[in-house]
Amino acid sequence: MSDIKKDHSVGEGAGAVTGAVTGAAVGSAGGPIGTVVGAIAGGVIGAKAGGSIAEAVNPTEYNDHWKNSYRNAAYYNSSRDWNDYEPAYKYGYDTYGQYRGRSFDEVESDLERNWDKTRANSRLAWTDARQAVRDGWHYIERAVPGDADRDGR
Repeated sequence: MSDIKKDHSVGEGAGAVTGAVTGAAVGSAGGPIGTVVGAIAGGVIGAKAGGSIAEAVNPTEYNDHWKNSYRNAAYYNSSRDWNDYEPAYKYGYDTYGQYRGRSFDEVESDLERNWDKTRANSRLAWTDARQAVRDGWHYIERAVPGDADRDGR
């Protein structure tokens, strides 16, 4: 499989999972059937968004960028390592497409609510992960043509 196809598959898969989790959470208000329908719809929408993001930002290059620069961020805490920060940057990547066209500030409460479900083994609480997620979000926003959320980035 070529690296480009692999990166699109990774982007689509990440988008599908993130979309499914969010869709299930939203759909759960309608009971068990709403959860299933929400997960399916969120997964389809997330896969499409993840694929388009992978076209603009190669997920491997994105990960490598942050792995090589996270220690230079103002929010970096030397008692934490890459295994703590990587899920936060990944979360920024995975969720940007889902909320494309909206600013980080508009969706932050949703992101915070879902952080504990997506943070894997990260020791970062949302208050510590927030800036890394935001940086990841804005990295993608700058790579995608236009200013979808009209915040000047």
